[in-house]
Amino acid sequence: MTTSKPDLAFTGLAEQASLLASGAVTSVELTRQALERAEASQPVLNAFKCLRAEEALREAEEADRRLAAGETAPLLGVPTAIKDDLDVAGLPTAFGCEGDFAVATADSPPVAALRRAGAVLIGKTNTPELGQWPFTEGPAFGATRNPWDTERTPGGSSGGAAAAIASGVIAAALGSDGAGSIRIPAAWTDLVGIKPQRGRVPTERELFHGLTVVGPLARTVADAALLLDVAAGTGTAFQAAARREPGRMRIGLSTRIPFTATKTRLDSQAHAAVVRLAERFAELGHEIVEIEPDYRLIGLTFLPRSLVGVRDWSRRVPDQARLDPRTRANARQGSVLAGPALRLARATEPLLQRQIGSVFGRVDVVLTPTTATPPPRIGSFDALSGWQTDQAMIAACPYAWPWNVLGWPGVNVPAGLSREGLPLGGQLLGPSHAEERLISLAAQLEEVERWQDRKPETAW
Repeated sequence: MTTSKPDLAFTGLAEQASLLASGAVTSVELTRQALERAEASQPVLNAFKCLRAEEALREAEEADRRLAAGETAPLLGVPTAIKDDLDVAGLPTAFGCEGDFAVATADSPPVAALRRAGAVLIGKTNTPELGQWPFTEGPAFGATRNPWDTERTPGGSSGGAAAAIASGVIAAALGSDGAGSIRIPAAWTDLVGIKPQRGRVPTERELFHGLTVVGPLARTVADAALLLDVAAGTGTAFQAAARREPGRMRIGLSTRIPFTATKTRLDSQAHAAVVRLAERFAELGHEIVEIEPDYRLIGLTFLPRSLVGVRDWSRRVPDQARLDPRTRANARQGSVLAGPALRLARATEPLLQRQIGSVFGRVDVVLTPTTATPPPRIGSFDALSGWQTDQAMIAACPYAWPWNVLGWPGVNVPAGLSREGLPLGGQLLGPSHAEERLISLAAQLEEVERWQDRKPETAW
């Protein structure tokens, strides 16, 4: 399934901006093709919560007028999308839930930043209820599917964004990450996903008591860096990092799963994929050492922040009776943990940063699997109770969430395909404010891995 100009389907974010600036293509043309691809893919992939076709085409026409007048802006006329946990003026923010939500009266700060950069917003992408799960399925919209295998999930909670990018609908999108919700879908759809430092991208309120940050998903490091620069208001700092050689680094390879009181194990293919990345880094001249961060019982501080966040968001839902029973149960637990447990969890964060951060006295970067398994099948979690769902999702995705507790940056890099042709990922993890270091290292890896040249068969 292709459009009239299939060569534009997998054109990168920066390249689209360059084509628009040179006059080789118009924003209306790019936007119309993105909308056509989104509409054509929706019955299969179900990536979008809503499309704003008329509004996007009006924005594209205005972008073309500005381009013709000689105006410049980083993303002037480039189509992109927003996860449905961020406010877009004129649209409801349902965050994966059923119900009649009020229309947002103003853009959230990251959306406003994209508008200032000239981006055209074609729609909002699907996410599970309140972003709780590493799969994008729910009663409000059905199941979002993975372009690499439509019987598999693209991950979550930024699964709609990942599916739209991996299938060639758009070049990049903003998601959010509270326990791996950018990095997990990036891993399972062969994308780059950046979880930035907490506070790097401004938001109108603290999200999930400091666990959640907003960041980009894209097919290349350069495109993810561009979108992060725009959302964070950092000029070209991260784009420059993507062009800069990282220098020789000491990379700590870690595969031990942090303690979760859950039966977990690393799938052999996921293990082989991250070991292969380590070998690739060694070929690039970096020193690889096996090392394990001192996680101890960090999971005890994650739960209060996560579950109280679910409670807080659930209170904004018009009809809580329509929420998944698992969501209601999590919200009730959040009410119990909202007092001393939450305060203690926040108070122990500096201790955890010192304890786990001591690893960076021995290495520059930590490399771990992003997930413990390849992407699960659609419906794998349907018949499970809340406790069973928690057990299953922790078993599949036990590696990402500790860095949300710490508030530090991480980058998913594609790690190749499984025997079944399913994407796998590795995550580069750094200390506080180390995005530039991670981006430079990821860009160097991309030059030899060339993951951006891979495309799923299910593309529009």
